[in-house]
Amino acid sequence: MTSLLFVLFSFFSFGQDLSTLKGTELNNKVRINFIPVEMPTDKFPDLDGTMGLMGLHYQIPFNDWLYGGVAFHAAVTGDQGGLFTLGAELGVHKQLYKNLYFDANFHFGGGGGYRYLINDGAFINPNIGLQYKKNNYSFGIQYSHLNFYSGEIKSNSVSFFVEIPSVLRFTDYDKAQQTFIAKNLSSDNFWSKPAVKNAQQVRFDFFFPRGNSKKDNGDPLTETLYVLGFEYQKYVSDNTFIFAHTDAIYKGLRAGFMDLFLGAGYHPYQSERLNVFGKLAIGAAGGRVAPEGGLMIYPSAGFDLKLSKNLAFSAHGGYYRAIAGDLEAYTLGGGIKYYGLNGGTNSKEETTFSTRGIRLEIQNQSYFGVAKTDDVFNATAIDLQLIALKGSFDFNKWLYVTGEASFAYSGRSGGYAHGMVGLGVYSPRFLDAKMRAFAEFMAGAGGGAGVDTDEGIIVKPAIGLSYDVNNRISILASGGKYYSPFGNVNSNMLSVGLSFNLSTLKVKN
Repeated sequence: MTSLLFVLFSFFSFGQDLSTLKGTELNNKVRINFIPVEMPTDKFPDLDGTMGLMGLHYQIPFNDWLYGGVAFHAAVTGDQGGLFTLGAELGVHKQLYKNLYFDANFHFGGGGGYRYLINDGAFINPNIGLQYKKNNYSFGIQYSHLNFYSGEIKSNSVSFFVEIPSVLRFTDYDKAQQTFIAKNLSSDNFWSKPAVKNAQQVRFDFFFPRGNSKKDNGDPLTETLYVLGFEYQKYVSDNTFIFAHTDAIYKGLRAGFMDLFLGAGYHPYQSERLNVFGKLAIGAAGGRVAPEGGLMIYPSAGFDLKLSKNLAFSAHGGYYRAIAGDLEAYTLGGGIKYYGLNGGTNSKEETTFSTRGIRLEIQNQSYFGVAKTDDVFNATAIDLQLIALKGSFDFNKWLYVTGEASFAYSGRSGGYAHGMVGLGVYSPRFLDAKMRAFAEFMAGAGGGAGVDTDEGIIVKPAIGLSYDVNNRISILASGGKYYSPFGNVNSNMLSVGLSFNLSTLKVKN
């Protein structure tokens, strides 16, 4: 009996041999581009003549010549600060001669800034040009056409981009929530690569405007702004990391302000319980403030107080400043940070690992009878169509955390966007284990374009179904309510989309 209990304890405690777990490696690309956009000064002579649009793209190869991806764009020069978009793209690239490649793509998205320029918010952006590659890094030049086709912005220009590699190492989604043991793993095994340290953080900030900061009506901006944000960090060494974060205001201004930043950070001091950091970020911000370029700089410093191996309380303060404008503020905030080591092993010594399921979704969201305050045709409610990017991370086989960013492209509400986070639960699988139901509750901040969310707090409960086409792709649909507790929005919603499913390897101890 003692021997049997020992065998059972060993089996359930130590898990499977990691060398038996098959993996896949995708060599993805992060592209940063800049598009000069000619503004319609013939119709609106008070506009700055050119808007500079910065794009952040994440591109995934389908084969050696076809790729797809998603991208955010933001205004950084001119007078359109606060113009943000989200879209999807499909592209081709083909070698012409040695390191010279042909590159072309077609991008569709939604978003925007001032409605009199972009109307519904939908736009297309085809690009064609040349790319020079070396050691997986590249730069290129393209002829670009940007067209908010229901609005006034329609521009042809020459754009530029740089591209850096990003490796994603994963296994099948049906391997999620399993435990593996690595002991004397061979150096040529797929998982014999250093695990990558990363962190995700939900942020709650206060902005204290100062100087000549102004609202969009020209009045001084003196109110404290309450901000909800999300940040992702990836470590490139033990004490250096790069990061991206985005924020939206939910109190202090009428809803509609947001930002997007990229940057780097450094830990001058680290211990078992306390990490001190300094960060510098460059990005774009705007909406509900006086017209300006949008380009921002954001230095900050703070500390992480570890609550457990994977969780920490993070606090920070900083200085938020427009590079070519008047917006500036001191910032103070905090949040909860989750750490992970993913995608590989750190040593050949015996170590325990687990697999975590991840779903990345692209959706079309329909919101019906959304309350409006200043529609051009005096409508008090209107139907909206949004394009959404969503990510879900499984805690176990039935509980997950989820977050989304959504931008309007139809419904005379270009410039409306929201960001939300929440929790969800899965049902047991049925229909030959290909289908399951889910229920989730999300909350966040959203506004812009006269959508009556007051200062921006929104909630969204929903239920839905997903069907597995194969072990990596699912079709999903959901329905629910979209509600603003302090505004007048109280609408029904319907979402349909595609989910790309995978599992990452996570260090467990």
